[in-house]
Amino acid sequence: MTRVAAIDCGTNSIRLLVADCDPATGELVDLDRRMTIVRLGQGVDRTGRLAPEALERTFAACREYAAVIKELGAERLRFVATSASRDAENRDDFVRGVLDILGVEPEVISGDQEAEFSFTGATGELKGRADLATPYLVVDIGGGSTEFVVGAEQVRAARSVDVGCVRMTERHLVRDGVVSDPPSEAQIAAMRADIEAALDLAEETVPLREARTLVGLAGSVTTVSAIAQELPEYDSERIHHSRVSREKVREITEWLLHSTHAERATVPSMHPGRVDVIAAGALVLLSIMERIGAEEVVVSEHDILDGIAFSVA
Repeated sequence: MTRVAAIDCGTNSIRLLVADCDPATGELVDLDRRMTIVRLGQGVDRTGRLAPEALERTFAACREYAAVIKELGAERLRFVATSASRDAENRDDFVRGVLDILGVEPEVISGDQEAEFSFTGATGELKGRADLATPYLVVDIGGGSTEFVVGAEQVRAARSVDVGCVRMTERHLVRDGVVSDPPSEAQIAAMRADIEAALDLAEETVPLREARTLVGLAGSVTTVSAIAQELPEYDSERIHHSRVSREKVREITEWLLHSTHAERATVPSMHPGRVDVIAAGALVLLSIMERIGAEEVVVSEHDILDGIAFSVA
């Protein structure tokens, strides 16, 4: 077993996994898995730059993670940065800060690389299950982008498009710096049109409709599952490999889109950092399910972070 650490820094959150990994068998044993909402992508879609306060929130999380990595004695660390840091003019400030704190340079990976890591992490435990037909469509709905990957034993096609819960919220649901509470029907329609255009783009290279099993990753999807199960608190074990029907996703999405911030904040399983962006994330999920005719989504807690850890080992 090799003890490794993996960090995935996205548009909305930064996550850490420290695990013992056997590269020969693919076994991965979690030692510490945690997530912090830092909203690194705050305003990037509008300004093209990482905000100073967003950088500081991210660096604070990095300092916390550095202590955990040292305490657990990880032999290797890989830090992968995704959509927000790809898009920002001042990404060098981000790179220098991470290097100073963690001693490694963040790899600003392409959307296609992001998709392959997501597929590896999400499908490792699913292969061979008779109740889940292949090919899989793995969908990773992030803050700034969504990755689509179709494959069975290996990736067949992948595409990253610029729709995510933070980007869609900031682009369509914010007026005068404040998230609409709740959004208007016109705002919702504009957001849906943007998502549909992105799905058209994804379908140019990824055969979305050929998939037989839809696997959903990341916070928007796991939160929808938690709401569907009416969990009294976020419970990874109950969420992992849960299944949510399209009708249930539609019902939850409609409620999220037409509820107020205060109403969404009462959901006990929802992280406070997702309250403003969950409606957009749920709409992305619903739009995908409607586009490909998926009757349900299989929810996975194992995703790009697990794929990064495997790559380190």
